Amino acid sequence: MKRHTASRAGMALVALLVATCPQLAAAATLDGATLSASWGVPFAGMLLSIAIFPLVAPTFWHHHFGKISAAWAAVFLIPFAVAFGADVAFGTFVHALFEEYIPFIVLLTSLYTVAGGICVRGNLHGSPRLNTGILALGTVLASIMGTTGAAMLLIRPLLRANDNRKHVVHVVVFFIFLVANAGGSLSPLGDPPLFLGFLNGVNFFWTTTHLALPMLFVCVALLAIFYVLDSYYFRHREESRTPFLDPTPDSAPFGLDGKINFVLLGAVIGLVLMSGLWKPGIEFDLFGTHVALQNAVRDAALIVVTLVSLAITPRTAREGNDFNWAPIEEVAKLFAGIFVTIAPVIVILRAGQDGAFAGIVHLVNDASGQPHDAMYFWATGILSSFLDNAPTYLVFFNLAGGDAHTLMTSGAMTLAAISAGSVFMGANSYIGNAPNFMVKAIAESRGVRMPGFFAYLGWALVVLMPVFLLGTWLFF
Repeated sequence: MKRHTASRAGMALVALLVATCPQLAAAATLDGATLSASWGVPFAGMLLSIAIFPLVAPTFWHHHFGKISAAWAAVFLIPFAVAFGADVAFGTFVHALFEEYIPFIVLLTSLYTVAGGICVRGNLHGSPRLNTGILALGTVLASIMGTTGAAMLLIRPLLRANDNRKHVVHVVVFFIFLVANAGGSLSPLGDPPLFLGFLNGVNFFWTTTHLALPMLFVCVALLAIFYVLDSYYFRHREESRTPFLDPTPDSAPFGLDGKINFVLLGAVIGLVLMSGLWKPGIEFDLFGTHVALQNAVRDAALIVVTLVSLAITPRTAREGNDFNWAPIEEVAKLFAGIFVTIAPVIVILRAGQDGAFAGIVHLVNDASGQPHDAMYFWATGILSSFLDNAPTYLVFFNLAGGDAHTLMTSGAMTLAAISAGSVFMGANSYIGNAPNFMVKAIAESRGVRMPGFFAYLGWALVVLMPVFLLGTWLFF
């Protein structure tokens, strides 16, 4: 279900934690090999709605996107109930809600609230050098505090530094490429797919050592491209014309408000790690969905952290950030529909070569069953662009054998390809990773006219694809 919304968060770190289960609990009675590809139509409709409505009916979409999301969920659940029984449909819904969506949105909301309570006061001049430095800083922080945490911490100061410039869209787009995605590739804390690998036995620092060179190449290349592009706009499209009035003058004193939220951010990271390391073996059965005690404790504690942040953060910090709930509300409503409608797609994918999407299996392995590492990178990446990168990672992790010890040793190149594809290519679309949508919404709330769904795909095609192709040749 990618797309999105725990890394699709940074994340979002543990969005979809429970997808670590080898099967969908609610759909345990279903055989993915028996499902036709037509069950993916509601999910495709959900994606097309996100892509098309903002272009052709923006006002309608703005007021009714939540209803549209719910409608597509109903278009899937009602026929599904008729075909397989109300109990199976209800179980699928409960699974999506309690084992995937709630952990996902609770984590994102906590990171959004805590990071949104840290206000960088003052204003810096949005020069190419400064902008590149902020992007580089966010790229490093993403593997430490998650893509969502790093993105929410730095997007507002970056926008404020550039609020007197005419051309800002490329700054936000590259911020999504780097801070909201590729930067989270060096630790399980960075992005949900890597955390799921950690929960499945991959050593904590395995990705640090095996993805360091691919990540360094991708990020340095993107930073260099950004610096050249931003320098062009700055020198030829900004300074030579009458600049906009700067609403936040550069002379404003620099400082931090809401520093207590750094402590709360540490608590969020600790709770995520706790849920992966503490295994008491206690589970609660909710209509066939098994909720582990450690996950319930994590989510409850994250809610407490969110409330504490709201209570103790100085009002000036949130006012300085123009903090509001619109971005997380958009993510919450849209990803609710995505999580429900994606369920049959994941079941079919997990059926492997026996399912309706068997072509993907044949694509990544040769006739003898040996992996094509480059194809694992691209297949994982392309699906992670439009499905949630966490379960997509697990699908290919299992297709490659599913044994962490073997994949970390003799299968290291394959595991690296799967990991890199799921993290890097979450940047290919707005729904590839949850922070993408949140950054877009915050930028638009600040008056930046962000590209539509297909226009953003165009940015990814022109900028990211050549970098990924060269990276494939170098590393996979």
